[in-house]
Amino acid sequence: MGGGTEAFPDLGSHCQKSDCHQLDFLPFTCNACHKVFCLEHRLAKSHECPKPDAGSRKVVVCEACSAAIETTGCFGEDEKKVLERHEKSGDCDPRKKKKPTCPVRRCKEVLTFSNTATCKTCRGRVCLKHRFPADHACNQPRSSNKFLAPRNGKDCGIKVSISSSSSQPPSVKAC
Repeated sequence: MGGGTEAFPDLGSHCQKSDCHQLDFLPFTCNACHKVFCLEHRLAKSHECPKPDAGSRKVVVCEACSAAIETTGCFGEDEKKVLERHEKSGDCDPRKKKKPTCPVRRCKEVLTFSNTATCKTCRGRVCLKHRFPADHACNQPRSSNKFLAPRNGKDCGIKVSISSSSSQPPSVKAC
């Protein structure tokens, strides 16, 4: 089944779904069955692909140890077989299941996706209650960014001279 028009015979392709055969100038090729489909039938479930999971990547989370196991649909494995193989491998240890908590002293808040904040100064992950630098003792910047580092008079090019009389405030002169 060729595609295109009289002027451009090589342009586009016909959809290979049995009841469609629509001429599509921007056809899609299925990664699993390698057939050409139109926009409407490009998804595996819309054209009843015989092997829809071929080459797809999935992540299965073990409920015992919270380990993420990546699997592909290439070998026809289902999630139960992958989890069974993980348990038999010896890597599954329920004692490893530990959720991250807020590093602030005496705070036992579990850090989840929705209640975690990253400090812009020290790059530490803390709970929302301790998100401000004053709340989590943020005194040492871990960042190497010079724009976020604290400044003092020496590194900003300002000279401070103190006169002998204590009644006058010190004068500041720019270099």
